[in-house]
Amino acid sequence: MTSTKSAPAWRRRVTKGVGAILLAFLVGAAGWAGYLRLSGNIHTVDPGVAYRSAQLSPSQLADLVQARHLRAVINLRGASPGSRWYDDELAVTTQAGVQHFDLHLSANAEPNDSLVAQLRRLLRDVPRPFLLHCEGGADRAGLASALYDLDVLGLAPELADQQLTFRYGHFPWLTSRTGAMDRTFWRIAVATGRRPVSPARH
Repeated sequence: MTSTKSAPAWRRRVTKGVGAILLAFLVGAAGWAGYLRLSGNIHTVDPGVAYRSAQLSPSQLADLVQARHLRAVINLRGASPGSRWYDDELAVTTQAGVQHFDLHLSANAEPNDSLVAQLRRLLRDVPRPFLLHCEGGADRAGLASALYDLDVLGLAPELADQQLTFRYGHFPWLTSRTGAMDRTFWRIAVATGRRPVSPARH
């Protein structure tokens, strides 16, 4: 019969400390994600020109249209007639005389070249100022914002890629499939000859 020895006290303390740090991180991350969701995850991409957000309530959208003098809204969730969120959004933009554009992207799958080309063309040609949004404002909106930074502002890839970070709620780790947005961005950056100074983070 073999006997087992308990882990040394120092090892138990280290394990407990690491566990506490991990728990604190997870609680903090969940809190931040919750705040972004409740606030509408509204951020400036290009001051006075381009903004990004989650799906906004009618009042939030109307307020933003007025505050930023928006002339266009790009909906990255795709057209969804009959859905409350979509009909409300159309009602707000129609009443305000704001142009509305629909493009259907998935946060969990890499868009094909045709869809990417449509998005990049829309980001270049849409009336300014404009708002782009998806459901949570983190993944699809992050990809579109990164492409705007890359194509329109001419930023280096590693700077444009900052639009796809947890600051905006983008979480491509563990079981998440939203890393598809990161892969798409770097595929485009490399294909256009805009190679990063340092390796991609994702």
